Parts: sequence; structure tokens; C-alpha cells
Amino acid sequence: MHLDGMGLLVHDMPAMIRFYRDVLGFEITEGENAVNVYLIKDGTLFMLYERKNFEKMTNRKYEYLKGLNGHFEIALSVDTFEEVDAEYARVVAQGAQPVLEPTTEPWGQRTCYIADPEGNLIEIGSFNKPFNR
Repeated sequence: MHLDGMGLLVHDMPAMIRFYRDVLGFEITEGENAVNVYLIKDGTLFMLYERKNFEKMTNRKYEYLKGLNGHFEIALSVDTFEEVDAEYARVVAQGAQPVLEPTTEPWGQRTCYIADPEGNLIEIGSFNKPFNR
């Protein structure tokens, strides 16, 4: 079994598409009225599923948190500490919810946290060198 990607179950698809496309720069070709959005970001499949359609498909109801979601994070990396600070300022100015201002952690990473319009946590971090997989 291999990891294929990750998906978010979303309530307001147009707002989430605009955030991930316009603020974070994800490549999204579907329109804002799409019920499922598939994209690849840096080799990782990332999906947005409209909650009501996912519930219909699985014939189940789910519970959804409101506010900040502390169940997982989406991690994005940049090459330098300065880019962490610049990206944080840029995305907050474009409407991302600030969670943690850029901070250099004891383990040597400069990191910050924002949240998308539905409260999912997103980390932007760097070890002050290009990220190698």
C-alpha cells in the first residue's frame, strides 16, 4: 500500500478554492462550483471534497469541528527563514487566519501557523536551507 494523497472535506467549496488557489498558490483547474477538486502540489495529490456529496456517496453523516481544527496540519516549506516571515505576512494580508507568528524553535526550524477559511491548520516552515525529500 502506498500513500496517494490527502483530502479535506469542505463546507464552502468556493471559499476554499479561492484560498488554496489565490492565497497559497495551489494549481486548481476546477471552477468554484465543483463538488470535488483534485490537484497535485509538489508531487502530492491534494483533494477538496464537498461534505454533503461525500456524505451522500458514503451514505453516512459525519461531525465537523467549527473554529480551529487541531486534528492535523498541512505543512508547507520554504528555503529560508526570511521566506517564512514574508509568506506569513503575505498570506495573513490576503485573509489567512493567523495562529502562530514566525518563531525559531529550539530544534532549529523557523515556523509559523495559519488557518484556512474552515479552520484547518497550515504550517509554513524552514530549516534555512532548501528542503530535500
